[in-house]
Amino acid sequence: MTVISRDMTKQEKFAAMGGRESLIAINKVFYDKIYKHPWLKLYFEAIPQAHIEIQQVDFMQKVLGGENIYVGKSPSIAHDHMFITDELFEVRKQLLCEAFAETNAHPELVEKWLALDESFRRHIIKTSPDECKPRFKTDPILNFPNPENY
Repeated sequence: MTVISRDMTKQEKFAAMGGRESLIAINKVFYDKIYKHPWLKLYFEAIPQAHIEIQQVDFMQKVLGGENIYVGKSPSIAHDHMFITDELFEVRKQLLCEAFAETNAHPELVEKWLALDESFRRHIIKTSPDECKPRFKTDPILNFPNPENY
């Protein structure tokens, strides 16, 4: 495993953590889990898995020091129409940690990724469905109860 030093540039650190290839592998495993999960998959029924995987790869590449090719929305705007509780956030986090382990992700990549996720928590978590905002007038608010108390 490559050691990351302070004198490395952001791009060198990103490459040392596995670069884009690592993000692709992690997100493939992660979204395979999401799309099979009885609760989380409900939030993704209208989104092709390959689309969300590449968006997440592009976003994480941008925020982890790689080339910025992300053209999507910020996490808070992208999740405005979803009622996401702390419980749901934690279920997602567990699947992400499993994906890190299964892909032997670089420890510093895991640390940085989880810190970024935590920084978004307060922008994504809602205490009531009333806090949600539809993206378009015809869009539903995504709010699914935990089907099996995961």
